[in-house]
Amino acid sequence: MYRPNSRTMFYLFLAAMSAVFLVAPLAVADEPAKKAKADPCQWRELFDGKTLDGWKAIKFGGEGKVKVQEGSIVLGTGEPMTGIVWSGNFPKTDYEVTLDGMKTEGNDFFATATFPVGDCFCSFVTGGWAGTVIGLSSIDFNDASENATTGFKSFDKKRWYHFRIRVTKAKIECWIDDQKVVDFVTTGHKISIRFECDPCRPFGVSSYMTEGRLRNIRIRQLKSEEAAAIAAETPKEKE
Repeated sequence: MYRPNSRTMFYLFLAAMSAVFLVAPLAVADEPAKKAKADPCQWRELFDGKTLDGWKAIKFGGEGKVKVQEGSIVLGTGEPMTGIVWSGNFPKTDYEVTLDGMKTEGNDFFATATFPVGDCFCSFVTGGWAGTVIGLSSIDFNDASENATTGFKSFDKKRWYHFRIRVTKAKIECWIDDQKVVDFVTTGHKISIRFECDPCRPFGVSSYMTEGRLRNIRIRQLKSEEAAAIAAETPKEKE
């Protein structure tokens, strides 16, 4: 039987140690890449376009069917509501979220997002009250149809709209396509949601007696300097 001598054993030992030292730097070098992927200030997809991973269909009672079809989430017509809620972690402030929504059937809201505002929650209504009301529900217990954020917009069927919501400690801002439609300073105001939207917390999207489709749902945390700049330019409201 062959037995390696001491010199052979020495060379084998050197070869093994060399392999260890060569692999170790590669593992260390891979760490920054992993950290970069986890950067909360980078846009992160909440919908993969194929499955409902990370989402739960809400049991409102009378809800329509929720399914993925042709790269979008379909919220079937409910009696009255249908919706989905995110099951993972979600920030409370200093973040922005975007999504595309389309109304395919019905005449009420089709992509209303409910989201955190600090320890409270709020909803950005998209085409409520028979199809044209936009705004925040609720401000000082007043619905989107009767507070300082109330607006009106017609939404065409089978057309995608891009919604963007930005929440900071200073205010709530909302856009439809490239137009800012809400710029509300929250200081001194009570932020809340209608009880029907309670199951949408912490972040959810719902429709009301209307079939809607959703896609491109994304989120990112704001950088500290971004949040500071918004706070600095926000006028102080009298409490």
